[in-house]
Amino acid sequence: MAETDSKTAQKTGDDANQQNKIDSEVLQNIPVTISVEVGRTSLKIRDLMRLAQGSVVELDRLAGEPLDLMVNNTPVAQGEVVLVNDRYGVKLTSVIPTVDRVKNL
Repeated sequence: MAETDSKTAQKTGDDANQQNKIDSEVLQNIPVTISVEVGRTSLKIRDLMRLAQGSVVELDRLAGEPLDLMVNNTPVAQGEVVLVNDRYGVKLTSVIPTVDRVKNL
């Protein structure tokens, strides 16, 4: 009887490993939207309503500081702006470790 229980446990473990592999493959193919955050600020509603074309909104980040690469409003990396074929890109200068990135998403 113990041998049967052992085989059942092994089969259950194999099934779980197979399910985890499938789940991992599915997860890795889900598209996500990435955004780059230049900086943040807070405004009072009255100041927000006064904004017009040509207004300048001062942000909390200094010029030259790395920008945050975000997924679902969660930082995953930092980098600097570059031009790629007349489009903006981000050259990554630091990346949060994979384990921490997945945990935070």
